[in-house]
Amino acid sequence: MTKVGQLFRSGNPYGATGVWIFGTAGLVVGMIHVGGITRLTNSGLSMTSWTPLGSLPPTNRVEWQAEFDRYKSFPEWQQRKSMTLSEFQFIYAWEYGHRMLGRFVGLAFCVPWIYFSFRRKIPPGYQGRMVGLLAMGGTQGLVGWWMVKSGLGDDRRDDKRQIRVKPLRLTAHLGMAMATYGALVWTGLDIMSLPKEAFAKQANIGKEALQTASRLRGASIAVSALTFLTVLSGALVAGNDAGRAYNTWPKMGDQWIPSDIFELKPWNRNLLENTATVQFNHRMLGMTTALSAISLAAVGLTRPTMVSSVVATPQVRKGLHALGLSATAQFALGVTTLLHYVPMSLAAVHQLGSVAVFTSCIYLTHALRHRSIVAATQTSIAKAARSTLAGASQR
Repeated sequence: MTKVGQLFRSGNPYGATGVWIFGTAGLVVGMIHVGGITRLTNSGLSMTSWTPLGSLPPTNRVEWQAEFDRYKSFPEWQQRKSMTLSEFQFIYAWEYGHRMLGRFVGLAFCVPWIYFSFRRKIPPGYQGRMVGLLAMGGTQGLVGWWMVKSGLGDDRRDDKRQIRVKPLRLTAHLGMAMATYGALVWTGLDIMSLPKEAFAKQANIGKEALQTASRLRGASIAVSALTFLTVLSGALVAGNDAGRAYNTWPKMGDQWIPSDIFELKPWNRNLLENTATVQFNHRMLGMTTALSAISLAAVGLTRPTMVSSVVATPQVRKGLHALGLSATAQFALGVTTLLHYVPMSLAAVHQLGSVAVFTSCIYLTHALRHRSIVAATQTSIAKAARSTLAGASQR
């Protein structure tokens, strides 16, 4: 183990707390995955009511039939009148599982939080973060029901297209899940890298190296933002079922830019509801994100000043490799999914791929964060030295 690794892994009394946070983040990834399959199987509108604590599912044929009859009173049934009870049970199971998994994630966060708080294993200053993380998780449940309600109203009965939740609300739901996941991973990395101060005090990094780290970290933050925007645009594609149109690459049909990209009026509706527009935007953001991530990884791993610099810690190198590989694989997977008319298996893996790219971005940005701590430490030392000299000159 390297000296840097020893500094960040040894003498950390909060290691178990960090593992718990990472475990919760893993459960959120499971939630995202199950949520994606719930949408792909058109199961999201099968449960027509919601309570914070949930309830037991139907357990016998009479209860199942009553639940099925309730479903029939809502708009989606008018487009799925050939559905049998067994088919309803299948979609109900996916939606029920998704909701109960969300509640399980809440328990998996709250119970250990109480335990670690009692044992004083929450790092000083982190209780506020825990409250924030819990609030994000609770808000996610409310956003989920707000999303589902958009497909249950009587105003949807005249829809000519397949009734589904509103794309904007689906995007908000996925965006909230990704934001919660990102906050958990960042918090876990913070806890597992304690104590940062020991590293900062022992580090001796030159000005040029710090400038290199600063530029690299700025680029990493930009790629993280691009990745998040690309995920949101992907949710709009899913919400409009736009992946099953223009199944060609690199052109969209016979055109580089589809002619109906501004077909809807007013124009801003196209950004949320136009199949051609949302897919075009997702393609452009996907390509921009992939090129930016691959370029960042290539520059960071091959630039002479970077390779020889103390900035290039094992963590930074791992982050760069992970980002370059995950972005390349995700881009290839996205094109393959499109060309094969969005089969469920590829679509589900493509969504997980976006989580992998986002995780790589967070890891890399966090790995470079410690160099900013070093910079702040060295700046403080320099200021203190100047103050001492100024005081001495006045005496």
